[in-house]
Amino acid sequence: MYQSVDPPTLSDWACSRRTALITGSCLTGLLIWDASGLDLAVMHGLANEQGFALRDNWWLADLLHTGGRQLAGVVFLALMVMIGWPVGWFRTLPRWQRIEIVVGIALCLLTISSLKHFSETSCPWDLQAFGGKANYVSHWTWVTRDGGAGHCFPAGHASSALAFIALALPWLFSGNARLHRRGQWLLLLVLFSGLVLGLAQTLRGAHYPSHSLWTAWICWIVALVNHLVFNWLGKH
Repeated sequence: MYQSVDPPTLSDWACSRRTALITGSCLTGLLIWDASGLDLAVMHGLANEQGFALRDNWWLADLLHTGGRQLAGVVFLALMVMIGWPVGWFRTLPRWQRIEIVVGIALCLLTISSLKHFSETSCPWDLQAFGGKANYVSHWTWVTRDGGAGHCFPAGHASSALAFIALALPWLFSGNARLHRRGQWLLLLVLFSGLVLGLAQTLRGAHYPSHSLWTAWICWIVALVNHLVFNWLGKH
């Protein structure tokens, strides 16, 4: 009834030049965006010296921010339960791959949280131009305080969705075409969800667009490394 995910091989998509090309191209695009100054341009288009009109919008603040985080927590708990009691698609995965998914999500969340802890970059709504106290400082200037609250880079809320990139990888890197397509759809769903949550926070003034984009790239790298490690462990 259920078709098992094929065991990994040296020719897996995860190890191919295509993966490296996509990863490198996204990194290049992010670096170009950072150098362009478009972050500030976007925020100036959304706010004035009185601040962000949509900061306390119910749809953005309560539904997508608070509600999105709560939904992510419920899904994560469900995935933990799937380790011992898999249903549906999860019956195609051996136990070690179900553990991989949960560990990958947790590592993504921990990585983003740790980076935020050490970042001195403040959120857009903290800038003097938008009624706050902070001066704009690049998020790559880790040791320079900008006069605001800091701890805004990368986007933590978007990681509530983007950490689930780890969910897609066991299927995405399968040698079976049908299961690979399933992984593609799961990945697209996760990326779309992250885009929605990231956009909501940008409209509220909580994050620059790049903050959510960097969160997506970082979660991809963490989930990919986690997947490769578990594949190695699964062979031994």
